[in-house]
Order: sequence, then structure tokens, then C-alpha cells
Amino acid sequence: LDVIVIGGGPAGVTAALRARELGATVALVERGNLGGTCTNDGCAPTRVLAKAARLRRDIEQFADYGLNVAAPELDFGRLLQRTQQVIYQLHEKKQLLGHLEASGVEVYAGAGEARFVDAATIEFGGRRLQAGRFILCAGGRARRLDFPGAEHALTHTDVWTLQRLPRSIVVVGGAATGCQLASIFAAFGSKATILDVAPRLVPGEDEVVSGVLAGAFRRRNIELVTGIQGLERIEAEGERRSLFFKLDGGVHRLDADAILLSTGWLGNLSALNLPAAGVDTDGRYVRVNDQLQTSAPNIYAAGDITGRMMLVQSASSEARVAAENAVLGGDRADRHRIVPHGGFTDPEYGSVGLTEAAARAAEAKGECAPVVATVSYADLDRGVIDGHTEGACKLIADAATRQILGAHVVGEQAVEIVHVIAAGMASGMTVEQLAEMEIAYPTYTAILGLAARRIARDLGSISLSPQWRALGPARAAEWERRDP
Repeated sequence: LDVIVIGGGPAGVTAALRARELGATVALVERGNLGGTCTNDGCAPTRVLAKAARLRRDIEQFADYGLNVAAPELDFGRLLQRTQQVIYQLHEKKQLLGHLEASGVEVYAGAGEARFVDAATIEFGGRRLQAGRFILCAGGRARRLDFPGAEHALTHTDVWTLQRLPRSIVVVGGAATGCQLASIFAAFGSKATILDVAPRLVPGEDEVVSGVLAGAFRRRNIELVTGIQGLERIEAEGERRSLFFKLDGGVHRLDADAILLSTGWLGNLSALNLPAAGVDTDGRYVRVNDQLQTSAPNIYAAGDITGRMMLVQSASSEARVAAENAVLGGDRADRHRIVPHGGFTDPEYGSVGLTEAAARAAEAKGECAPVVATVSYADLDRGVIDGHTEGACKLIADAATRQILGAHVVGEQAVEIVHVIAAGMASGMTVEQLAEMEIAYPTYTAILGLAARRIARDLGSISLSPQWRALGPARAAEWERRDP
């Protein structure tokens, strides 16, 4: 064999297919089911829950639009069955095994854990395979904290085994997964609380996202406790759980039906016996360079196991680079410069490019001259029409080059909207070009035009009389146009 790929998620499948496209003989070894975390118990089934939460939310608006219906009752068990049906449907749609085998990939699914014997050999299930090169795509797993009573806590994987909807839930971790699950459970009627050591929600996102989310969550009666100093213990009595945590020099207690830990994501390293292959790690992830090559010259890695950018789209991008470098011996790099991403909270959020804080830091180094515009969803006609005026869009551009540096949208359809900016950034669109783009009306995407025209005015790209400028910032109708 030329290449052995370990792992059958998005990274592994992509790597195996790309290596075959390049003419390599390839085997793929997957310990369990093909599809990876996202399809089987991650973003896909979680999106099913988010869909149910949105339907429940939308029913609250029915009376405003002349629709009289009784309040729905949630059948939580049936909803979880629906998630499993969707997982099955996704597998049927993808036909991963058939696709791989039709492409000439040797597939070993349900093979159990694979481990290295040496840098050219792996063993699994009593079988040994050898290859000239390897691509590690073994994925990751939820981080479980080690503190007294931690065994009484859940992770996102355990959600699918719940027998009933918890009346109350404490989510430890206010990043993407924690916020999504807290938002979903709150929509279903659970009393939700989020705890985090960070001073704000989704600390990796722009502050406008954190601020709008925090306000929306509080209005939905989600309690937020940020800046905690650590977890003390969990005590269990029957079906009741008590979480003790440190805050402001004291120990505080929260009681709930369920405690869910969303405190990070670790690479699946332990079973691989990486020292036998000469692959270095930092204890949590495999170390790779920009070419996705590990410390062993013949072994590459892609996806969650690298800890670089743990998203499905990024895993697939890394996998293509790793496969091309492994097969062709090239030096193609993957630096994740433009990665649109988001979360299906309520309201949802989407981001791409630099945050304002990162842009200001770059400015201090003389690398750019950021100019920023923030527009509220309340300024959108579509937001008023649909009754969804909660949200904002922040657009960041470089005053020197006029290039768009980043965008951060929180509100209805945010994850879809941000891809317009990602495409613009990839093609070198200027902020003036975005300002002049004829965006359909009335849409949520029109918020990008409002933000771009605000920046264009600030940059002097749109002609304004001195008297008009003296009036200060003015709101513009989204269908308003002026020649630059």
C-alpha cells in the first residue's frame, strides 16, 4: 500500500479519496462507523435539536400573524428518535462505504483501535498492514475534567442517551457547543445555566457576538455565570445533581437535574501508540507543520487530531493538503486564512476573518488600518417584517487597501450571511464593491450592504457635502444607493 488513512470521518474519507485521485493505493481503517463525530453524534444531530428549538420558538409568533394554534408539547424521546433517523438518512445519502470502495479504497470499518507497531506498520483486530505513508485522521473526543464527582456529569455524547428532558441543566463551558446546547434546552423549557472561566461567552468570537448572545440568553432566562475560578465537586442524590464551583473567593452551589461538561475537545491519541512511529504530540494533539507533516517524515495528520481548526470544513481542507503532500511529496501549506464558521444558537452567529480585537492588534504592528461599522438587525426591513430584530453585523475593512478583513454576524440566518463575506474576501472584493452590490430586498443579507456603505462613507468613498457630514452618522435605508 502507498497510503493508510486512520479514521473515517470527514478528514479521513476526504484524504483517502484524494490520495486515490492522485493514483495511490489506499486503505482506510475506521474503529467504528464511518462518518465521524459530526455525522454520528456531533453537529448533525445537534442541528436536529436546534431545528426543533426553532420550530418551537416560531410558534410563539403565530398569533402575531393571525395563526391560532395550541402550544405544542415536546415529546423528547420522539425527538431523539428523529435525530437517529436523520443520522441514518445522512449515511444513506452519503453512501460512504460504497463510494470509497468504488473508488478503489480498501475499507476496514468497525475495525477497532489501530496502533502503530513501527513507522511503517499498524495493527488492529489481529491484522497488520504496512504502507509507505500514513495520514492520521482519528478525530477527537470531549474533554472530561478530573475532579470529585465528575462521573456524574454528561458530555454532548451523552445527550442522545437521556431518557427525558431535564427540568434544569447546568452547562459548564460557554464556547460554541455549550452555548448551542444551553440555547436548545432553554427553548425546550429547561432552566439552563452556563458557567465558564472566561469573562464572556464564545470568547474566541468578536465581542459583538458575545454581547448580543449574552443579552439574548438573559432575555430567554438563561443564567450566565462567567469568570469562575474552577470546579470543586459534584454531589449526586438520586436523580439530583449539585455542582460546587469557585467564584469571587467563595464556593457556590447550583442544583440541577443534569450537569453537562463542554470544556474542550481533545485529539484521539492514546490508542495509536504514536511513540512507536516517532510522532510527537503535545499531550493533547499531534504536532504538525503547515504542510500537515508530523515529526515522522512519512506520517501526516489532518482534522481534530491536530487541534488546529476543529471544524468539518477545515478537516476536509487539511485532508486534501495532507493527501497531496503525502502522495506527491509537495509542500502545499494550509493556514486557514478564510474559514467561515458559526453556531446554531438562538440567535445564531457566523464569523469569518479577523475580529476587531485582532485587527486592532495588527494595527499596532503597522500591518493594517482597520475601520469598523456595526449595524443592528433593527435597521433591516426584513427583520421588522419577520419579527426578528435581535442581532447585529460588524464589518471590518482596511482603510489602506480597502480589503475586507472580517465580518461577524449574530441574528437570523447569520451562518448563511457570513459566507457572502468569505467569498468576497477570497476573491479580493473591496468594501466599496460590497457597498455597490445590488443585494435583493428585503433580505437579511442586506445588512452587509448597510455596513459596507457606512464604512465607504467613513473612508470618503461616497461623496457627501460638508453640511451633511456635520450632521453626524445617519441611518441609511438598505435600498438607498449613491454613486461613489
